Amino acid sequence: MGDAAAREALFEKCRAYVGVVARSQVESWLRTKVDASDLVQQTLLDAHRALHEFQGTTEAEWCAWLKRILAHNAADFVRHYRGTAKRQARREVPLHAPCGDQSSYTRDVAAGGDSPSQMAMRNEEELVVAAALSRLSDDHREVIILRNLQRLPFDEVAQRMGRTRPACQMLWMRAIKSLQEILGRGGLE
Repeated sequence: MGDAAAREALFEKCRAYVGVVARSQVESWLRTKVDASDLVQQTLLDAHRALHEFQGTTEAEWCAWLKRILAHNAADFVRHYRGTAKRQARREVPLHAPCGDQSSYTRDVAAGGDSPSQMAMRNEEELVVAAALSRLSDDHREVIILRNLQRLPFDEVAQRMGRTRPACQMLWMRAIKSLQEILGRGGLE
């Protein structure tokens, strides 16, 4: 019984994190057909089903494993909604390369990349930020995802949100302030 409760707590802790990563990967054209929450739900369902296959031991490995599942599911959604028409390079949607596999870890360390403890700290920070983002209003969360995670210029953020550029800039400043306040309280209460 304790294992089931621990499993549920683990997945609940990662739900916001997977949600933020999913939102950053779902292209605008796909958003009209699929909500990022569909991608999150499928990813967590697949992770539940394949939990026995997870062979990592650290939180960083766990997050990397979830990102790989998410990237695979995002690619499946893209393939499904793009159809099976003849491949056209101009229509392809780049997905962020999944991280955390052994070969990329070896390359990163050899190139002076993050140490395992630095990677673990970064993953812990990402989980805290994702949880804090989930506590923001929809508009605040949206503007931060578009501006900070997808790195869109304010003109495009304004267009996607149906607002003026100055209104989006003000909304973004308020959203960042709210996020900082939540994080200042430890991210979660």
